[in-house]
Amino acid sequence: MYKVHCLNNISPEGLALLTDQYELVDDIEQADAVLVRSANMHEMAIPANLKVVARAGAGVNNIPLEAMAEAGIPVLNTPGANANAVKELVLAGMLLASRDIVGGIAWCRDNAGDESIGKSAEKAKKQFAGREITGKTLGVIGLGAIGKLVVAAAEALGMKVVGYDPFLDADRAAAISPAMTFVADLADLYPACDFITIHVPATPDTKGMINAEAIAQMKDGVVFLNFSRDTLVDDAAMAAGLTDGKVGCYVTDFANPAVMAMEGAIVIPHLGASTAEAEDNCAIMAVNQIMDYLENGNKVHCVNMK
Repeated sequence: MYKVHCLNNISPEGLALLTDQYELVDDIEQADAVLVRSANMHEMAIPANLKVVARAGAGVNNIPLEAMAEAGIPVLNTPGANANAVKELVLAGMLLASRDIVGGIAWCRDNAGDESIGKSAEKAKKQFAGREITGKTLGVIGLGAIGKLVVAAAEALGMKVVGYDPFLDADRAAAISPAMTFVADLADLYPACDFITIHVPATPDTKGMINAEAIAQMKDGVVFLNFSRDTLVDDAAMAAGLTDGKVGCYVTDFANPAVMAMEGAIVIPHLGASTAEAEDNCAIMAVNQIMDYLENGNKVHCVNMK
Protein backbone atom coordinates (compact mmCIF):
# COMPACT_ATOMS: atom_id res chain seq x y z
CA MET A 1 0.00 0.00 0.00
CA TYR A 2 1.48 3.34 -1.09
CA LYS A 3 0.84 6.32 1.18
CA VAL A 4 0.22 9.80 -0.27
CA HIS A 5 0.31 13.10 1.62
CA CYS A 6 -1.14 16.36 0.27
CA LEU A 7 0.67 19.51 1.42
CA ASN A 8 -2.06 21.65 -0.17
CA ASN A 9 -5.65 21.07 -1.13
CA ILE A 10 -5.56 18.91 -4.25
CA SER A 11 -8.53 18.66 -6.59
CA PRO A 12 -10.78 15.66 -5.86
CA GLU A 13 -10.79 15.02 -9.62
CA GLY A 14 -7.16 14.01 -9.33
CA LEU A 15 -7.32 12.19 -6.00
CA ALA A 16 -10.20 10.08 -7.30
CA LEU A 17 -7.72 8.44 -9.70
CA LEU A 18 -5.78 6.82 -6.85
CA THR A 19 -6.43 3.10 -6.92
CA ASP A 20 -6.92 0.79 -3.96
CA GLN A 21 -3.12 0.46 -3.84
CA TYR A 22 -2.98 4.00 -2.39
CA GLU A 23 -3.94 5.59 0.90
CA LEU A 24 -4.11 9.30 1.75
CA VAL A 25 -2.34 10.05 5.03
CA ASP A 26 -2.19 13.12 7.26
CA ASP A 27 1.32 12.37 8.54
CA ILE A 28 3.96 13.31 5.98
CA GLU A 29 6.49 11.09 7.75
CA GLN A 30 4.54 8.07 6.48
CA ALA A 31 4.36 9.29 2.90
CA ASP A 32 5.77 7.51 -0.12
CA ALA A 33 4.58 10.41 -2.28
CA VAL A 34 3.82 14.08 -1.70
CA LEU A 35 1.44 16.17 -3.77
CA VAL A 36 2.08 19.90 -3.48
CA ARG A 37 0.96 23.17 -5.04
CA SER A 38 2.36 26.31 -3.39
CA ALA A 39 3.52 25.08 0.05
CA ASN A 40 7.15 25.98 0.78
CA MET A 41 9.16 22.78 1.21
CA HIS A 42 12.58 24.42 1.59
CA GLU A 43 12.56 24.42 5.40
CA MET A 44 11.03 20.96 5.72
CA ALA A 45 12.99 17.88 6.66
CA ILE A 46 12.79 15.23 3.95
CA PRO A 47 10.76 12.28 5.27
CA ALA A 48 12.71 9.02 5.36
CA ASN A 49 10.05 7.09 3.43
CA LEU A 50 9.55 9.68 0.70
CA LYS A 51 10.06 8.39 -2.83
CA VAL A 52 8.56 11.06 -5.12
CA VAL A 53 7.18 14.62 -5.10
CA ALA A 54 4.68 15.87 -7.67
CA ARG A 55 3.95 19.57 -8.08
CA ALA A 56 0.41 20.25 -9.30
CA GLY A 57 1.59 23.12 -11.47
CA ALA A 58 4.64 24.14 -13.47
CA GLY A 59 6.75 26.27 -11.13
CA VAL A 60 8.96 24.40 -8.67
CA ASN A 61 10.75 27.25 -6.86
CA ASN A 62 8.96 26.19 -3.64
CA ILE A 63 10.71 22.78 -3.68
CA PRO A 64 14.39 22.11 -2.79
CA LEU A 65 15.31 20.38 -6.04
CA GLU A 66 18.97 19.70 -5.29
CA ALA A 67 18.27 18.32 -1.84
CA MET A 68 15.60 16.05 -3.27
CA ALA A 69 17.96 14.85 -5.99
CA GLU A 70 20.67 14.11 -3.45
CA ALA A 71 18.14 12.02 -1.53
CA GLY A 72 17.23 10.18 -4.75
CA ILE A 73 13.73 11.68 -4.86
CA PRO A 74 12.46 12.81 -8.27
CA VAL A 75 10.40 15.99 -8.42
CA LEU A 76 7.76 15.95 -11.14
CA ASN A 77 5.76 18.92 -12.40
CA THR A 78 2.79 19.39 -14.70
CA PRO A 79 3.73 21.79 -17.52
CA GLY A 80 0.86 22.81 -19.74
CA ALA A 81 -1.89 21.66 -17.41
CA ASN A 82 -2.79 25.24 -16.48
CA ALA A 83 -1.70 26.86 -19.75
CA ASN A 84 -5.18 27.74 -20.98
CA ALA A 85 -6.09 29.42 -17.69
CA VAL A 86 -3.01 31.64 -17.87
CA LYS A 87 -3.61 32.39 -21.55
CA GLU A 88 -7.12 33.63 -20.81
CA LEU A 89 -5.85 35.91 -18.02
CA VAL A 90 -3.22 37.35 -20.38
CA LEU A 91 -6.03 38.30 -22.76
CA ALA A 92 -7.97 39.81 -19.87
CA GLY A 93 -4.87 41.75 -18.84
CA MET A 94 -4.47 43.26 -22.29
CA LEU A 95 -8.10 44.37 -22.31
CA LEU A 96 -7.90 45.79 -18.79
CA ALA A 97 -4.84 47.81 -19.78
CA SER A 98 -6.35 49.00 -23.06
CA ARG A 99 -9.81 50.11 -21.98
CA ASP A 100 -9.37 51.41 -18.40
CA ILE A 101 -12.09 49.05 -17.29
CA VAL A 102 -10.75 49.16 -13.74
CA GLY A 103 -11.06 52.96 -13.63
CA GLY A 104 -14.55 52.85 -15.08
CA ILE A 105 -15.77 50.32 -12.51
CA ALA A 106 -14.26 52.39 -9.69
CA TRP A 107 -16.07 55.49 -10.96
CA CYS A 108 -19.39 53.64 -10.95
CA ARG A 109 -18.84 52.46 -7.39
CA ASP A 110 -17.78 55.92 -6.24
CA ASN A 111 -20.93 57.42 -7.73
CA ALA A 112 -23.34 54.68 -6.67
CA GLY A 113 -25.48 57.16 -4.71
CA ASP A 114 -26.11 59.41 -7.72
CA GLU A 115 -29.77 59.02 -8.73
CA SER A 116 -28.85 60.31 -12.19
CA ILE A 117 -25.81 58.08 -12.56
CA GLY A 118 -26.83 57.04 -16.08
CA LYS A 119 -26.67 60.63 -17.32
CA SER A 120 -23.57 61.37 -15.28
CA ALA A 121 -21.85 58.32 -16.77
CA GLU A 122 -22.39 59.64 -20.29
CA LYS A 123 -20.43 62.75 -19.34
CA ALA A 124 -17.77 60.91 -17.33
CA LYS A 125 -17.00 58.05 -19.69
CA LYS A 126 -14.69 60.05 -21.92
CA GLN A 127 -12.04 59.97 -19.19
CA PHE A 128 -11.97 56.18 -19.49
CA ALA A 129 -11.70 56.05 -23.28
CA GLY A 130 -9.25 53.41 -24.42
CA ARG A 131 -7.98 51.70 -27.51
CA GLU A 132 -8.69 48.42 -29.24
CA ILE A 133 -6.21 45.57 -29.40
CA THR A 134 -7.11 44.51 -32.95
CA GLY A 135 -4.34 45.56 -35.31
CA LYS A 136 -1.85 46.10 -32.51
CA THR A 137 1.38 44.11 -32.14
CA LEU A 138 1.97 41.72 -29.26
CA GLY A 139 5.43 40.50 -28.34
CA VAL A 140 5.53 37.04 -26.77
CA ILE A 141 8.73 36.18 -24.89
CA GLY A 142 8.79 32.40 -24.45
CA LEU A 143 6.88 30.12 -26.80
CA GLY A 144 6.27 27.14 -24.57
CA ALA A 145 2.94 25.69 -23.45
CA ILE A 146 1.47 29.06 -22.47
CA GLY A 147 3.21 31.27 -24.99
CA LYS A 148 2.05 29.33 -28.02
CA LEU A 149 -1.57 29.48 -26.81
CA VAL A 150 -1.24 33.24 -26.34
CA VAL A 151 0.08 33.55 -29.92
CA ALA A 152 -2.92 31.70 -31.37
CA ALA A 153 -5.44 33.63 -29.27
CA ALA A 154 -3.92 37.02 -30.08
CA GLU A 155 -3.86 36.28 -33.80
CA ALA A 156 -7.50 35.15 -33.62
CA LEU A 157 -8.31 38.57 -32.16
CA GLY A 158 -6.64 40.31 -35.08
CA MET A 159 -3.32 41.13 -33.48
CA LYS A 160 0.10 40.86 -35.08
CA VAL A 161 2.57 38.78 -33.08
CA VAL A 162 6.33 38.91 -32.68
CA GLY A 163 7.73 35.84 -30.93
CA TYR A 164 11.02 35.08 -29.21
CA ASP A 165 12.35 31.89 -27.68
CA PRO A 166 16.07 31.06 -27.42
CA PHE A 167 15.29 27.33 -27.51
CA LEU A 168 13.47 27.41 -30.85
CA ASP A 169 14.65 27.84 -34.41
CA ALA A 170 12.68 29.48 -37.21
CA ASP A 171 11.19 26.21 -38.45
CA ARG A 172 9.84 25.21 -35.06
CA ALA A 173 8.51 28.71 -34.51
CA ALA A 174 6.74 28.59 -37.88
CA ALA A 175 5.03 25.38 -36.76
CA ILE A 176 3.48 27.38 -33.90
CA SER A 177 2.28 30.08 -36.30
CA PRO A 178 3.40 30.81 -39.85
CA ALA A 179 1.99 34.32 -39.45
CA MET A 180 4.11 35.13 -36.41
CA THR A 181 7.30 37.13 -36.89
CA PHE A 182 10.00 35.15 -35.11
CA VAL A 183 13.10 36.99 -33.91
CA ALA A 184 16.35 35.64 -32.53
CA ASP A 185 17.14 38.77 -30.53
CA LEU A 186 14.96 40.60 -28.01
CA ALA A 187 16.35 43.85 -29.36
CA ASP A 188 14.21 43.20 -32.44
CA LEU A 189 11.08 42.48 -30.37
CA TYR A 190 11.10 45.34 -27.87
CA PRO A 191 10.72 48.34 -30.23
CA ALA A 192 8.16 46.65 -32.47
CA CYS A 193 5.44 45.86 -29.93
CA ASP A 194 2.51 47.71 -28.39
CA PHE A 195 2.07 44.93 -25.84
CA ILE A 196 4.67 42.50 -24.47
CA THR A 197 3.96 39.38 -22.42
CA ILE A 198 6.59 37.15 -20.86
CA HIS A 199 6.37 33.38 -20.33
CA VAL A 200 9.74 32.01 -19.22
CA PRO A 201 10.85 30.12 -16.10
CA ALA A 202 12.48 31.82 -13.15
CA THR A 203 16.20 30.98 -13.27
CA PRO A 204 19.39 32.85 -12.36
CA ASP A 205 19.70 33.79 -16.04
CA THR A 206 16.18 35.24 -16.30
CA LYS A 207 16.08 37.03 -12.95
CA GLY A 208 15.62 40.76 -13.59
CA MET A 209 15.84 40.33 -17.37
CA ILE A 210 13.24 43.07 -17.80
CA ASN A 211 15.52 45.80 -16.55
CA ALA A 212 16.18 49.46 -17.39
CA GLU A 213 18.14 48.53 -20.51
CA ALA A 214 15.33 46.34 -21.82
CA ILE A 215 12.62 48.88 -21.03
CA ALA A 216 14.57 51.64 -22.78
CA GLN A 217 14.35 49.66 -26.03
CA MET A 218 10.56 49.32 -25.85
CA LYS A 219 8.02 51.42 -27.71
CA ASP A 220 6.82 54.51 -25.81
CA GLY A 221 3.61 53.69 -23.92
CA VAL A 222 4.12 49.91 -24.09
CA VAL A 223 1.88 47.65 -22.01
CA PHE A 224 3.96 45.00 -20.26
CA LEU A 225 2.28 41.87 -18.88
CA ASN A 226 3.88 39.51 -16.37
CA PHE A 227 1.93 36.34 -15.60
CA SER A 228 5.09 34.24 -15.29
CA ARG A 229 7.23 35.06 -12.22
CA ASP A 230 7.72 38.30 -10.28
CA THR A 231 11.52 37.95 -10.25
CA LEU A 232 11.73 38.36 -14.04
CA VAL A 233 11.03 42.10 -13.74
CA ASP A 234 13.27 44.65 -12.04
CA ASP A 235 10.68 46.51 -9.96
CA ALA A 236 12.72 49.71 -9.68
CA ALA A 237 13.22 49.86 -13.45
CA MET A 238 9.52 49.20 -14.08
CA ALA A 239 8.51 51.91 -11.61
CA ALA A 240 10.80 54.36 -13.37
CA GLY A 241 9.36 53.37 -16.75
CA LEU A 242 5.82 54.01 -15.54
CA THR A 243 6.80 57.34 -13.98
CA ASP A 244 8.43 58.73 -17.12
CA GLY A 245 5.72 57.35 -19.44
CA LYS A 246 7.93 54.87 -21.25
CA VAL A 247 5.63 52.14 -19.94
CA GLY A 248 1.96 52.90 -20.32
CA CYS A 249 0.78 50.12 -18.02
CA TYR A 250 2.30 47.22 -16.11
CA VAL A 251 -0.03 44.28 -15.59
CA THR A 252 1.31 41.78 -13.08
CA ASP A 253 -0.06 38.71 -11.35
CA PHE A 254 2.35 39.17 -8.45
CA ALA A 255 1.55 41.56 -5.63
CA ASN A 256 4.39 42.95 -3.55
CA PRO A 257 4.97 46.29 -1.80
CA ALA A 258 6.95 47.66 -4.74
CA VAL A 259 4.30 47.06 -7.40
CA MET A 260 1.51 48.21 -5.10
CA ALA A 261 3.24 51.60 -4.94
CA MET A 262 3.43 51.91 -8.74
CA GLU A 263 1.09 54.37 -10.42
CA GLY A 264 -0.12 52.77 -13.63
CA ALA A 265 0.18 49.17 -12.48
CA ILE A 266 -2.71 46.73 -12.56
CA VAL A 267 -1.95 44.16 -9.88
CA ILE A 268 -3.75 40.81 -9.73
CA PRO A 269 -3.38 38.39 -6.77
CA HIS A 270 -1.72 35.46 -8.57
CA LEU A 271 -4.86 34.24 -10.32
CA GLY A 272 -3.11 32.85 -13.41
CA ALA A 273 -3.86 29.20 -12.71
CA SER A 274 -6.76 29.77 -10.33
CA THR A 275 -9.55 28.12 -12.24
CA ALA A 276 -11.41 24.95 -11.39
CA GLU A 277 -10.38 23.48 -14.73
CA ALA A 278 -6.69 24.20 -14.24
CA GLU A 279 -6.67 22.79 -10.72
CA ASP A 280 -8.38 19.65 -11.99
CA ASN A 281 -5.94 19.30 -14.89
CA CYS A 282 -2.88 19.76 -12.69
CA ALA A 283 -4.12 17.31 -10.07
CA ILE A 284 -5.01 14.66 -12.64
CA MET A 285 -1.60 14.96 -14.27
CA ALA A 286 0.29 14.92 -10.95
CA VAL A 287 -1.57 11.89 -9.59
CA ASN A 288 -1.01 9.94 -12.79
CA GLN A 289 2.68 10.80 -12.60
CA ILE A 290 3.21 9.59 -9.05
CA MET A 291 1.39 6.34 -9.79
CA ASP A 292 3.44 5.82 -12.93
CA TYR A 293 6.65 6.39 -11.00
CA LEU A 294 5.80 4.26 -7.97
CA GLU A 295 4.45 1.37 -10.05
CA ASN A 296 6.65 1.54 -13.16
CA GLY A 297 9.64 3.72 -12.31
CA ASN A 298 8.81 6.27 -15.04
CA LYS A 299 9.89 9.85 -14.25
CA VAL A 300 7.53 11.94 -16.40
CA HIS A 301 8.38 15.66 -16.43
CA CYS A 302 11.12 15.22 -13.84
CA VAL A 303 12.85 18.54 -13.13
CA ASN A 304 15.73 17.51 -10.86
CA MET A 305 17.04 14.13 -12.09
CA LYS A 306 17.69 12.36 -15.36
